[in-house]
Amino acid sequence: MVKESKMAEMQRVGEVIEASTTDFVAQCYELYQIPPLGSLVKTGDLNAELYAVVCNAATTSLEPGRRPIARGKDETSEEEIYRSSPQLMKLLKSEFGALVVGHKKDAKLYHHLPPQPARIHSFVYQCTPAEVTEFGQSFDFLNILLNARLTVPTEELVAASLRQMSQAHQDPRVFLVAAGKELAILLSGNLNQLKAILGRIRQ
Repeated sequence: MVKESKMAEMQRVGEVIEASTTDFVAQCYELYQIPPLGSLVKTGDLNAELYAVVCNAATTSLEPGRRPIARGKDETSEEEIYRSSPQLMKLLKSEFGALVVGHKKDAKLYHHLPPQPARIHSFVYQCTPAEVTEFGQSFDFLNILLNARLTVPTEELVAASLRQMSQAHQDPRVFLVAAGKELAILLSGNLNQLKAILGRIRQ
């Protein structure tokens, strides 16, 4: 019960609607309230907590195959569109995909895939700065990001993830330098990709 109370205090951003061993898709409760690309989120139950990196997002129609149409020809701002057509908020949905990069069981943190995927309808929370700092103490999760097959370019996701994690550290530069050294080892045979990621980290 203590664990459930602690989870309730965190920022809940959505709910799992699709899951596999390697990733999950969550639907946001509020339209456009999507966690930033590369941010660390968590889900789970009383047995284990799953940590994942947000790897893509989309806002689409609730009805499959039906695309929203332009409505702002006679409006002066986007806000006016939603004000004059309030039903739009109930016709659209925002979702995000998250790549599982670790899990915690019995208070021990692992930087590899969990034995079971996330449960459907599990709540998804934005990780706190303390959780991000704890998770970022090891760069073992980088291998998962580098080898994942995603719609977002690997360089963009890795860089976004490290930028997001660095914000939770007292000295972001120290964290990014350490991450850069780890990437230099992992990508010693792919200097072009290494250069691309390092260039994006500094932005």
